[in-house]
Amino acid sequence: MAIEQTLSIIKPDGVKKNVIGKIVALFEENNLKITASKMVQLTRAEAEGFYAVHKARPFFGELCDFMCSGPVVLMVLEGEGAIAKNREIMGATNPANAAPGTIRKLFASSIGENTVHGSDGPDTAKTEIAWFFAGNELFSR
Repeated sequence: MAIEQTLSIIKPDGVKKNVIGKIVALFEENNLKITASKMVQLTRAEAEGFYAVHKARPFFGELCDFMCSGPVVLMVLEGEGAIAKNREIMGATNPANAAPGTIRKLFASSIGENTVHGSDGPDTAKTEIAWFFAGNELFSR
């Protein structure tokens, strides 16, 4: 498997619950390295642009409202098969269906407030990382 980078977002509910460190520990315990990180408050325009792929879906407005409701932690994770590994660590979108020990099983309260976001493929990861991080903010370890 190749070394990949992927975007991870700890959403407002994860920040509010004060589980940033626990989530980071799960990534690191699974051999994912954090190569960039910052906490930001998304503007409505940033949230709408980032989630534009969902614009036609009925949950779009609610998703953007939620993502702007508090600070988020943006991270670039790097490692062998990082995209699939991150998605495995996150667990199913609906925490009720997430495997034990996954982030969403441990910390998410609903399908809408599901604590984390992760890129779903290599092209998406590249686009999502560039959405939030300039080239000089990325470090390979």
